[in-house]
Amino acid sequence: MTIVIALIIAILALWLVAAIYCRIRLGLSLHQAMLYAPLKFFFRIGDGAIVTAHAAEPPVIYAVWHRSRLEPALMLAILPNDTLHILDEASANAWWLDPWRALARTIAFNARHIFVSRRLVRRLRGKGRLAVYLPDNEAPDAKAFRLFRAIARIAAAAEARVVPIHVEGSVRSFFSLAPDGGRQLLPRLTVATLAPLTIAEMVALADTEGKPMAANALFDRMLAVRRAAPETTKDPELA
Repeated sequence: MTIVIALIIAILALWLVAAIYCRIRLGLSLHQAMLYAPLKFFFRIGDGAIVTAHAAEPPVIYAVWHRSRLEPALMLAILPNDTLHILDEASANAWWLDPWRALARTIAFNARHIFVSRRLVRRLRGKGRLAVYLPDNEAPDAKAFRLFRAIARIAAAAEARVVPIHVEGSVRSFFSLAPDGGRQLLPRLTVATLAPLTIAEMVALADTEGKPMAANALFDRMLAVRRAAPETTKDPELA
């Protein structure tokens, strides 16, 4: 019995040390760090690029590719804790996500009015932060593309910068939202980000003859973070 108690104490002590390390290194709250540390350990997360997201001055929108059930938990743990997370209904109601949902304010996504709500624009104009989760589809249908148009409108109205985020490896996990493909028990994850840009800056940088629609420029930027993942996610600790 004494050995079991000693082992539990040792595990808790290591967990606390790891959490304190994550807190200091990434600027997390202790609550965030305590829930992030197990994810960091089991998935060996390369998180060096997340400093780009933390450095983005509000108003800012974190646009996250939603490839698995891991993204909401991971983003709740490592994005600034004053971020408002707009979750899909499954994530908003999943019992296992309860500990992570307690880390920051969340609201459930409603396709009819959430993304056109003036409250989100007001929140951003008040130096706020939003995290939105985009379905993993490199060729979205008309319904899915409405999300890009809505996000682009909100970002433009609030003059907010957008930080694209992609978690490489999550689609290979057992938490993947993909219908098929190889699965691994604990694949290594790496977080990719690109520099924050306004919608106007994305449109100006687009390599096209005519200026694209704001939603198309945002979509191209989101595709870019996927292509850039190997370069942008190198963890300084592992370099």
